[in-house]
Amino acid sequence: MNHQNRIEGPSEYNVLGEALQPCSDDPLTGFFRTGYCAAGPENAAVHLVCIEATAEFLAYSKSVGNDLSTPRPEFGFTGIVPGNRWCLVAARWLQAHEAGKAPRIHLRATNRKVLDLVPLDILKRYAIDLN
Repeated sequence: MNHQNRIEGPSEYNVLGEALQPCSDDPLTGFFRTGYCAAGPENAAVHLVCIEATAEFLAYSKSVGNDLSTPRPEFGFTGIVPGNRWCLVAARWLQAHEAGKAPRIHLRATNRKVLDLVPLDILKRYAIDLN
């Protein structure tokens, strides 16, 4: 991998104000495919919420036109299966939340830029990584 152009997540922060933690490298996620839900330069990326996929969420997502479970080998995408962690577009997570279908999330790997769209108290209700 060419590390010169790599967008590193730790230069960004999570919703708890800490250094952003990686979401997943199997499958490799994030808009920049670095494993981090990084916003990147000029906050261009919106894949900010580190989810843990469930069958219910994947079926819901497909039903509203965001098919994350079907492999797309031409794009190097193997498809998401229940249990996978994935950087989801913030507006898609909010849409699922409003429909009662939102998956649980890893706050330490969720970018703080999502707070522009979703309040922390709502995110905390879905947190996997809080004691």
